[in-house]
Amino acid sequence: MELRKNGLVILIVVLLLFLAACGNSQDPTDNGSGNEITEEETGSESENALADGGEAQMLLAGMIEIDGSSTVFPITEAVAEEFGKMNSGVRVPVGVSGTGGGFKRFCAGETAINNASRVIKDEEKTLCESNVIDYIELAVAYDGLSVLVNKENDFVDKLTVDELKAIFQSGSKAVTWNDVRADWPKEKIVMFSPGTDSGTFDYFTEVINGEVKAIRNDTQISFSEDDNALVQGIAGDKYAIGYFGFAYYEENKDRLKLVPIDNGKGPILPNETTINDGTYAPLSRPLYIYVSKDHLLDMEVYEFVNYYIEQAPTLAEEVGYIALPEEMYAKDMELLLE
Repeated sequence: MELRKNGLVILIVVLLLFLAACGNSQDPTDNGSGNEITEEETGSESENALADGGEAQMLLAGMIEIDGSSTVFPITEAVAEEFGKMNSGVRVPVGVSGTGGGFKRFCAGETAINNASRVIKDEEKTLCESNVIDYIELAVAYDGLSVLVNKENDFVDKLTVDELKAIFQSGSKAVTWNDVRADWPKEKIVMFSPGTDSGTFDYFTEVINGEVKAIRNDTQISFSEDDNALVQGIAGDKYAIGYFGFAYYEENKDRLKLVPIDNGKGPILPNETTINDGTYAPLSRPLYIYVSKDHLLDMEVYEFVNYYIEQAPTLAEEVGYIALPEEMYAKDMELLLE
């Protein structure tokens, strides 16, 4: 046994000497072209590699599972894409099962992050607690929930909150546009809405209809949680109306007509100013991501969320949303560092 041990030691020493000889076979200050590389240049190159996210970024690997709101999806997808350019070893699939559908998975421990276009509900909190899922809530942008009609609609110039309620409320007697306003045509209203698992659906029905998930039975619901289906539906019918996040309108403004909303202070269109200062009421709202504290112990998740907060002001506006005030992002960072 002692002989075998000594032989192993000798073998290791020989290998180390061989490797050292190979490593010294070329002058470390020679770049192979006859030009010497100074110590200062070598240090500079190392610093540049780190600055470009070189070896430090290559250490990150794994998968970050995200699901939830189709409204928050464009921001999170943009963050994931940019993060992936610097961290090729990290996969970040982003699902769109809706805010409610996402919370079901999140509170079951299936995902690391949930995109949410509303705050978590009491029953979802209870589900998370029962599965010992602790989390932090981070606001990432403002959205102005937008009301849209067909591009060829030449009679809807604005809508009051009461008129919106007359169109979408459960049990409403308004069948034609003429039932909403006397000088509008006697053409059947065709309503489109995000799916029932959507935070957008919850928010709209609560602030317009007065009750979460209360909506008339003949509304065409997008059960796929795909806002593109809503765009196609509204764009395909002259007498259609629907609603979804401001970013999707920005992407499809050439196909749809944006309707000003009058909450008693005159008609207001959603834009950066009116959404941020709250004058586009009652359809302005913050958007969130919920992050599992257990998953934050994974370096790739922590770095992704940190990057998300840093880049949210820029990327939110790039995809059509409104950046939060700086102090709100500062609060997010405090929560992350706790």
